[in-house]
Amino acid sequence: MKLHALFTTILSSLVYLVNAQTVYSIDASTIPEKPRYEHLKLGGAGPDGQSISVNNHYVELNGKPWIPITAEFHYCRYPQRYWDESLKKIKTGGINIIATYVFWNIHEQHEGKFDWSGDNDLRKFVELCAKNDLKVIVRIGPFAHGEIRNGGLPDWLLAKPLNIRSNDPLYLSYVEKFYDQIGEQIHGLYFKDGGNIVGIQIENEYQHSASPWSLTYPGQPHDFTAHERDQALTQEGVGVSRLNNPYAKLGNDHMKILKQLAVKAGMVTPLYTATGWGNAAIVPNESIPVTAAYAYPFWTPKKDISPFFLFKDMHKSPDYAPVRYKPEDYPVFPAELGSGIMTVYTRRPLVVHKSFDAMINRCLGSGANGIGYYMYHGGSTPHKGAYFFSDEAYGLPKISYDFQAPIGEFGQVREGYQRLKLLHYFLNDFGDKLAPMKTILPANAVSLIPENVTDLRYAVRSDGKSGFLFVNNFQDDTLMTVKKNLRFSIKTSNGQINLPETGSFELAQDENVIFPFNLNIEGINLQYATAQLLTKGGSKNPYYVFFAPKGIRPEFLFSGSGYSIKRINAVNIKNSGQGKLVACLADRSEFSLVKGNKEIKVLVLNKEEALKAYQVTIKGERKLVLSDGLVIAEEDKLTLLSNASTTVSFEVFPKLSSNPYASNGKLSPSTSNKSFSAYSIFFPSITYPVQMTTFGQKKFEIKLPDLTVGINDIFLNIDYTGDTAMGFMDNELVTDEFFKGTVWNIGLKKFLTNTPSRDMVFYFRPIYKGASYLKDLDPATVPNFGDSKSLLKINNVKFVPEYKTIIKF
Repeated sequence: MKLHALFTTILSSLVYLVNAQTVYSIDASTIPEKPRYEHLKLGGAGPDGQSISVNNHYVELNGKPWIPITAEFHYCRYPQRYWDESLKKIKTGGINIIATYVFWNIHEQHEGKFDWSGDNDLRKFVELCAKNDLKVIVRIGPFAHGEIRNGGLPDWLLAKPLNIRSNDPLYLSYVEKFYDQIGEQIHGLYFKDGGNIVGIQIENEYQHSASPWSLTYPGQPHDFTAHERDQALTQEGVGVSRLNNPYAKLGNDHMKILKQLAVKAGMVTPLYTATGWGNAAIVPNESIPVTAAYAYPFWTPKKDISPFFLFKDMHKSPDYAPVRYKPEDYPVFPAELGSGIMTVYTRRPLVVHKSFDAMINRCLGSGANGIGYYMYHGGSTPHKGAYFFSDEAYGLPKISYDFQAPIGEFGQVREGYQRLKLLHYFLNDFGDKLAPMKTILPANAVSLIPENVTDLRYAVRSDGKSGFLFVNNFQDDTLMTVKKNLRFSIKTSNGQINLPETGSFELAQDENVIFPFNLNIEGINLQYATAQLLTKGGSKNPYYVFFAPKGIRPEFLFSGSGYSIKRINAVNIKNSGQGKLVACLADRSEFSLVKGNKEIKVLVLNKEEALKAYQVTIKGERKLVLSDGLVIAEEDKLTLLSNASTTVSFEVFPKLSSNPYASNGKLSPSTSNKSFSAYSIFFPSITYPVQMTTFGQKKFEIKLPDLTVGINDIFLNIDYTGDTAMGFMDNELVTDEFFKGTVWNIGLKKFLTNTPSRDMVFYFRPIYKGASYLKDLDPATVPNFGDSKSLLKINNVKFVPEYKTIIKF
């Protein structure tokens, strides 16, 4: 770094040292500007009195600031009979909106013959979302991308005498027929009708990106599904586009026409969205331009360190800028945050799930007032007839669309799901406070680069008096240093806040935190906490739950008068210069705030325990369940799943007034403190021996077991070292996998309940020395080829049961 740049960075960061502490000063006293509404033609009302409105900063639901949390889940890539279970998992994860593509070629594979049956039943899917209290954004294309064949355009469209993705009258006539079909399917399900469809996305990455036509020849350069005039500007995947588009006005006009066709088909919603990154076209003032962030793309030639973990003011400078719109006119809504990624044959990026919550921390700290994931729930691309619907030209798996997502191809819940739900619960309970707050950055934020792993990354969202401090210590494809002796001085219009009041804290590698300051807790001012808000509950007996990552001992400073603090478990309470200080002494601490006749409990967990926390509702009261199993919440009951383990425990906070009972397994109360009800479930052990017949080195057949009572699914885990793997049933390819150095995890229930066959044949290809994707793998999983040019090894094959019980209260 040049001396001048280094000097500027040191001065601008406003950092000074006191007793070996690094104190970071930031001015959060400015009151945000009032939001503007009049320029946006968005919003609407329902017959039940509900309303949605949009201003240039945030969305309002029923007149209250609201942060949409959107999960991408493709109905046609998952069996209909399991939609409801998956939607309940998604809802339990804190999601409030489902986004889903309507793939044109899946529904109209042959011209004029539309298929909305079975797994293609869009209407049933939307209705199930409503049943699970999930709103819906329908992504109607006509171009979708989605790693689907031709980006969703039917093959037969290539044979027509027209220009695709343009105002060509013949092309628009086919789009209109498609839109009319969608409109028919979801008639009466819109927000204006009292339904749950709140948004429509028009097109996708228009005049930015495209997919290759799958009618191609080996070795031929990609022929992209874009109008000829846009080909020179069309790029692979999401990225920055700095080229001037001479046809930008035509692009915006096309988007307007598509919206008119959607409205004509009955698709009238409060929200319209359009992908606005990389100079893509939008419908000016009539659609929210959503942004994206993919830290582990497969479309780049190699790994690269992304900018998506550096704080910025996204309201002024969106990711993948420049953009075609004025960012200050719209709320910041990153709707395609790469919670996972696909692999292609030549590139197999491995996504670190710790990146998921780190990226959301950064986006929220940078001004995002909506978040969305692509993908949140993986699936399997359907195979229909003569060809596969996956994007074969790009070299994707022919079936698997697992995406390394928080919820996998077969409904497996992963680490990313648990990490993200901590933020979702926070946004659902406190998003109305966060949304009106503006982003404030330290002076050195503009000079930070992703490769700088030593300087602290932080930002503040504030309304001038109160707010949240965001700190991130994660960066993809590298390792941050541990940030030690941290202390912040935050200026507010109510005075200076030292966080913490004395001493300091440290933030571990790969961790991130959000600390509140001047938070109103039932009329009592929390001046700061070195713990992150998780959730709140209890109408008659309110409670708040916080957590902190390993290495941070939480403390709470309350100011003002007219209340007292009562010790419950593992806390020290003392008077300080600014008020009453509560120091937490254990991994689980409790105290209560007493004001008048009201007592407010505060529960503080470590992050490891918080990752096991689930919001549930029992007898009309919100509770928190802590479990080492997977909890799927429903009103007055919960489904508890345990992968492999015959014993699973759960605790309920606040304490239950009566004991629950379980539909399967033996339920026994266990010891806990007086604030929790604790139980253990003991399942009868079930084992499934592997019966395998081999046919040479590359192929073997496995006899599949039957699902038994009390088993939700059986996973087949194949630990292998190879290149690609395929699974067949009844002579059809039903599942496949590209080797990434991880165990191939196959959920079998969808196969066991759909066919009388109990045989699955697997075929493997060897991995070759010098394969292009070896650079993407964990070095520990790259095999030692020795003198061989290739290698194939089946290390282990086993069945793993997923136990299930329903807990009723």
